Amino acid sequence: MKSSYRLLSALLAGSTVAIPTVYLAGDSTMAVGGGGTGTEGWGVFLPYSLQGVTVVNKAIAGRSARSYTDEGRFTTLINSVVPGDFVIIEFGHNDGGSLTPTDNGRSDCLGAGLETCTTAAGVVVQTYVTYLTNAALSLIEKGASVIISSPTPDNPCETGTCTYTPNRFTGYCQDVVANASSHSAFVDHGQYTANEFISLGVTVVDSYYPIDHTHTSPIGATVVAAQFVKGLLCGGSPLASHVKNSTSSIPGKCI
Repeated sequence: MKSSYRLLSALLAGSTVAIPTVYLAGDSTMAVGGGGTGTEGWGVFLPYSLQGVTVVNKAIAGRSARSYTDEGRFTTLINSVVPGDFVIIEFGHNDGGSLTPTDNGRSDCLGAGLETCTTAAGVVVQTYVTYLTNAALSLIEKGASVIISSPTPDNPCETGTCTYTPNRFTGYCQDVVANASSHSAFVDHGQYTANEFISLGVTVVDSYYPIDHTHTSPIGATVVAAQFVKGLLCGGSPLASHVKNSTSSIPGKCI
């Protein structure tokens, strides 16, 4: 009897299934601590909507697709993932601006393809699409599923009227997914969040932005996180199977 028990225990131990890891790569709007001073990144609240996975938030304030690449942070993620893991990538708030006359180390080369720019210091800079496509392809090659998420909106109600127009990075995100493969998915996080904010109205939404028009309060960040989950469920990414919520339980409509 004891030997049979030991055999069963050994078989059960050998059948243990690894829990997938969900890595988050982004800027302060996703990162722990947000932009400081009473703000928080939406990635902090994502784990509350997921089950059967471990969430590791690797978002860093002030980063862009370019600087996250140049600092080796994508390389670290590529070396960390194993088959079955997920990586959510969301950049855009720090990717704009000009490379001249002063290069801030974050701005990308303008364009949606293989264009390159050279700074006054001789640094060759690639496009947002190139940086994220290269990262996505390398992560997919390691067996991870990649979700490219459009950047969260700046306060769409700051003028006193709630409106939203997607910036060019939303289109760039779709280009990245088109370049990657069937192992990547797109979530229009900016549009989902803007739609919900517009429905909530000026007074509520203004209260979500305590220090500027980019960084949300913890309460605002929970709404932003919920809208990412909404987009995830509506978009059909494999990560949706780990979501606790039903699509109908989250405010808003699929787009």
